[in-house]
Amino acid sequence: MNKFSPLLSLLLFSFLANSATVSIRSDEWFPMNAAPGATPAGYMIDFANEIFTAAGHQIEYKMMPWERAVDQVREGNFDCVIGAYTDDAPDFIFPKESWGTDVSSFYVKAGDSWRFDGDASLKGKKIGIISGYSYGDKIDSLIESKHASFKAATGNDALEKNFKKLNAGRLDIVIESQAVGAAKVSEMGLSENIVSGGEDGNPTPLFIACSPNKASSQEYIDIVDKGTKQLRESGKLQQILSVYGLSDWK
Repeated sequence: MNKFSPLLSLLLFSFLANSATVSIRSDEWFPMNAAPGATPAGYMIDFANEIFTAAGHQIEYKMMPWERAVDQVREGNFDCVIGAYTDDAPDFIFPKESWGTDVSSFYVKAGDSWRFDGDASLKGKKIGIISGYSYGDKIDSLIESKHASFKAATGNDALEKNFKKLNAGRLDIVIESQAVGAAKVSEMGLSENIVSGGEDGNPTPLFIACSPNKASSQEYIDIVDKGTKQLRESGKLQQILSVYGLSDWK
């Protein structure tokens, strides 16, 4: 015997038809996003869960190296990346509402007197970066011009590799987000060994960004814009950020 009435079956079908699983890919970039299943998950994963769940969807989040994540989402194999600068993937669909800002910090070994003092101060230094990352227009231009010796790490553990090389004296500088770098140095137990040697001073907006080759992308970005505003108005946005010791960037 059919236990569902025709009306209930119709409602269930309508719900399933309008719900979707939004696939998100990124490398680990805490406090923005941690490894899948970690607690806390990273504030951008918290945002995505809150916003897409409220819209009747769910998210499927997995890690992969950043360059591969961007390529796979661009091809339409997955829906979105998180923690993107507009320069990372200018062809992607971006929301109007950012999910924070970022400033690059120049990490050095404790005891090194070097401090960032403009482009010229990088000359002759061995500098660790991550393959496929954008570091803002100024640093990206330096990377392309070969003004300094940039060494690009790959893989899900690229940042950890860079800090290990810095600690071992195989790199002079590692460029990384101030918040992400500080969290990773602490996690690795290197807070007494590695310090910031200055920042570039130009905060850059961070986003969730979706594939230019999926018809659903604009719908998802519209959901993000609406949902981010609702999170902020309800106070939930700051509540999430407080878990990570962060404050609203607006």
